[in-house]
Amino acid sequence: MRVVVAPDKFAGTLTAAEAGEAMGAGWSRARPGDDVVVVPMADGGEGTADVVAAAVPGAQRMSAEVADARGSAVEAAWVLLSDGRALVEVAQACGLSRLSPDRRNPRWTTSYGVGQLLLAAVTAGCRAIVVGLGGSATVDGGAGLATALGYRLLRGDGNGVKIGGEYLRSLHHIEPTAPPPVPVVAAVDVTNALLGPDGAAAVFAPQKGATPDDVPVLEQALTRLADIVERDLDGGPWRDLPGAGAAGGLGFGLAAFCGARLVSGSAAIADLVGLEAALDGANVVLTGEGSLDAQTTRGKVPAYVAERARHHGARVMAVAGRVTDGAGAGFDRVAELGPEGLQRATELVAERAGELAATLA
Repeated sequence: MRVVVAPDKFAGTLTAAEAGEAMGAGWSRARPGDDVVVVPMADGGEGTADVVAAAVPGAQRMSAEVADARGSAVEAAWVLLSDGRALVEVAQACGLSRLSPDRRNPRWTTSYGVGQLLLAAVTAGCRAIVVGLGGSATVDGGAGLATALGYRLLRGDGNGVKIGGEYLRSLHHIEPTAPPPVPVVAAVDVTNALLGPDGAAAVFAPQKGATPDDVPVLEQALTRLADIVERDLDGGPWRDLPGAGAAGGLGFGLAAFCGARLVSGSAAIADLVGLEAALDGANVVLTGEGSLDAQTTRGKVPAYVAERARHHGARVMAVAGRVTDGAGAGFDRVAELGPEGLQRATELVAERAGELAATLA
């Protein structure tokens, strides 16, 4: 049989490439006669730049010094593709993993470094930019991004709004500037809108260090930002776009400040790494990630891979660290790593892939 292995990362334990290698090895031990093809995947979140740089012929890894989510200087990678497009991963600049736990609080974090990465890509002469959203430490709606690009976010007294999601409550008006002079596509890893019970503050802020008391403050701040941006800039509204809430509202910010088109991150990366060609003729597709949960069906890699696999007539299986919220229902078979998953991830991923393969014997 032709078997395509196309997992996302297992966050904190395995990269997508490491997970794919382990799954492929485990499957091949159980069924050595199968033709196993490994296509590591991503959805725009952390690790996307690594996946694309490794998979796309002629891709060049570039770097720029930018601000992290708390304003410290860091080296951030981006990818220049052979066709002149650039891939920018927001987690490289304002990623949660760049901050120690004691520095994580979206009331004070900024997406400024993402704007710096966009400018670096433009300066390098790229003809278009794909921005991978996910894994950010921010809930500032792209306000920091806008500031880096030259927009002036001002209070009523004419002074600039301070960095951080909390301070957007004092926003009075925006002095616009020209957006980046190249088309921008935002590859979003979720479909959440900016505001409300499924929005950036309510759903994602707690994952970035916000307390229950912080969430309403951030919701108020994002509401103020949306009101002022949609009043002062042409082209909106943007707050209810699917994916506007991605990466702490960076989906909204990229649409408003860069004229970005929001697309499925999984679909965008699949196009870059050649997933469709790999699926042609596949009998079984094996995917996975650290957690199959309620967010999986809202734009994450396993759900997208499963949908495309079924389009090609293949059976779909998954390996996951854990499965909750009935998220395993979309697969023919699912194997969990169990409580030892973090300590023995590579070994257990391979074992579970082999167990799934053995069910076909």
